[in-house]
Amino acid sequence: MKILITGANGFLGHYLTGLLLSQEQWVIATGRGQCRLPFHDHSHFVYEEMDFTDLRSVRNVLLKHQPDCIVHAGAMSKPDECELNQELAYRVNVSGTENLLSVSSALNAFFVFISTDFVFDGKEDSYREEDTPDPVNYYGYTKMLAEQLVTQYKPLWATVRTVLVYGKPQTGKQNLLTVVKDKLEKGEPYNVFTDQVRTPTYVEDLAQGVSAIINKKATGLFHLSGEDVLTPFQMATEVADCLGLNKSLLHPVTSAEFAQPAKRPGRTVLELEKAKKELDYRPLSFKEGLLKTLAD
Repeated sequence: MKILITGANGFLGHYLTGLLLSQEQWVIATGRGQCRLPFHDHSHFVYEEMDFTDLRSVRNVLLKHQPDCIVHAGAMSKPDECELNQELAYRVNVSGTENLLSVSSALNAFFVFISTDFVFDGKEDSYREEDTPDPVNYYGYTKMLAEQLVTQYKPLWATVRTVLVYGKPQTGKQNLLTVVKDKLEKGEPYNVFTDQVRTPTYVEDLAQGVSAIINKKATGLFHLSGEDVLTPFQMATEVADCLGLNKSLLHPVTSAEFAQPAKRPGRTVLELEKAKKELDYRPLSFKEGLLKTLAD
């Protein structure tokens, strides 16, 4: 199978590309700018620069390679940047998805869209796939609109919602665990939220789940995250304990005390029953993922 990945230089893109190549899949990795992936010598790997906000660029790359499956992992994903640059966020997250869907449809390709827990308002104890989105910030709003576009796609499609992805950085992009490690090793204080509740997702689990969707051609909405219910402050404390670092440098803050341009949902706990049943999805515990993330 030929699989095209957008945002391949990113965190999930890196891990998913490596996993699919290990399965002897053909991967067309795409991104803006030069390739930052270490797979140039693999016979089933090719990299193409592609700006998915430019319909001509999308047509050129997709028609050239004729992929059987498109994994749309590229996005403008920082909530504060989306809140402050709403026109750009819409162009990337909504119009870009629309461009990819229009060309993918002509190829009859299986379309897999990577979404977020931020489509929910965070007021419920947990969320199933069929629960109604109600985002509280512009990032979540753009992803909700993109999800709606995907549901109108006539060939096969799947949408994956995930939560606070962490793991060992591969292309330079940090995540909460590695930021905390760096701050504490430098003896720097760090503010961490106590009033946001998440089910953090180990990046390799997410890649495995997406791979299962591709290989099974599983369709519809899927929630893929971890199962441990934690605040960012609890996550940060576990990093400090694991490494024997000074956790008194971690300062607990609330959203009211530490205002950000984009409001965050309070509690986004995703239910995983569908993924477990249809994909045999079995995420690692947070402690297991933490150890893998921090291992040398």
